[in-house]
Amino acid sequence: MIVRSLGELIDTERDVRGPVWVSRRFLLADDGVGFTLTETTTEAGSEQVLWYKHHVEANYVIEGEGEVENLATGEVFALRPGSLYVLDQHEKHRLKSFTRMRLVCVFTPALGGRETHDADGAYAAAAD
Repeated sequence: MIVRSLGELIDTERDVRGPVWVSRRFLLADDGVGFTLTETTTEAGSEQVLWYKHHVEANYVIEGEGEVENLATGEVFALRPGSLYVLDQHEKHRLKSFTRMRLVCVFTPALGGRETHDADGAYAAAAD
């Protein structure tokens, strides 16, 4: 059984930061469960173009408001607490945070730990 609290992750190797986001990684590849679970916070007024070419990601909004745009179709979806969006087709997308947003995110395959976005807005493919 794995039991962790958010407070245990802060200021550790599982507390990963980018220019406008913080990702606290509860589960990683070395935990052996096959997926990653994070709590991710994005800054108010931020905008990110992301493209998880190597991962499927599910995002559940627990705090804040924003929108996600599918860059291939132009569709825009409002995000607020209780919203879920899943990038099941590896969609390139734009995430806008109108207010500070807090999300619970699930990645498969699992992340190794310290990944940050590359120039395309992606994480590297999982190591075999």
